[in-house]
Amino acid sequence: MIPLFVDCSGRQVIIFGGGEVAYRKVIFFLREAGVTVVSRSFGKKIAALAIRRVEKDVSQISEEEIDTLIDSAFLVVAALSDPDLNNRIGRHCRAKGILFNNADGIPGDVIIPSVTTAENYTLAITTRGSSPAISRFIREHLEAEFPAMDAMIALQSELREKLKGTEPVQGRRNDILREILQDREIWDLLEENLASARERVLGRYIHA
Repeated sequence: MIPLFVDCSGRQVIIFGGGEVAYRKVIFFLREAGVTVVSRSFGKKIAALAIRRVEKDVSQISEEEIDTLIDSAFLVVAALSDPDLNNRIGRHCRAKGILFNNADGIPGDVIIPSVTTAENYTLAITTRGSSPAISRFIREHLEAEFPAMDAMIALQSELREKLKGTEPVQGRRNDILREILQDREIWDLLEENLASARERVLGRYIHA
């Protein structure tokens, strides 16, 4: 599998299931895509969301009905408690060339990773389904170890532009940016105030 970041704005994601697993999938896509949830019942969390819900017992519907439900989908997620039903949905997706993620059953062609995100970055981690706990552990470790990551990226972006006017050698510009990344004091200052960190960097590393 090749890791990609895909723009889902304006695309339809169909999620089968009304429980906790389905809810997590809905939250993953809700900000960017149009989400429809198909289930015979819906938990309180899903029922409270402003999404389209279709009340269907997938174990009782025909093959034609499944095709109709997924026909407009860019991506389908099967998060039912019955792997056989999930696999059934997967067969329809493969036949129609629709991207498919299976929460429990025969793996589909899409993995939904553990994600940490902020204004300036998105990091996605997966063990390809072998250990979701490891993916979550790594994500939580990164968030705890680098709470100022977003501010550091903003600072680095600003400094890259400034260095182009003060340091003509690209290799040296790269060295300076790496030195800043390894400066623990700058990371600590970023947790308090971006302006203070910027002032310290300019005085220590940037020479007009």
